[in-house]
Amino acid sequence: MSQPLSAAAILLVALFQIFAGFCRADVGTAAFYNRPYVPTACYGTSVVQIPANNLFAAVDDRIWDNGAACGRDYSVRCLSGATPPNPCLAGQTVTVRIVDRAPPVSTPSSAGTTFVLSNDAFSVIANSAHAKQINIEFLQV
Repeated sequence: MSQPLSAAAILLVALFQIFAGFCRADVGTAAFYNRPYVPTACYGTSVVQIPANNLFAAVDDRIWDNGAACGRDYSVRCLSGATPPNPCLAGQTVTVRIVDRAPPVSTPSSAGTTFVLSNDAFSVIANSAHAKQINIEFLQV
């Protein structure tokens, strides 16, 4: 016969299940680009594919995956900024659609970032007056 699980074991299993979801996220950096929004890498010059809410992004080659990233959605959260004051807006996440490839195609506020968010998306999670580049956590949704 099997032994019933102790209360401590049940609690440990429950905590593991709760926090396991957070372990799937990746970390990187994000910058932003301003209007006019004219992403070209996924859909040519058609701006029809840009989400109406302007919550979209370009990604670096690691995520770009030879264009396979086009149309994917990512949840992005600001972790910190490079310089004080911390530009992150506490508790905020933004879901963005990938519509472009990061440099050399999109020109961000800071080169070499993982994500180049539209200014609209960046402003949901951070204050662009305090930082041009932020550290982020992101997860494909």
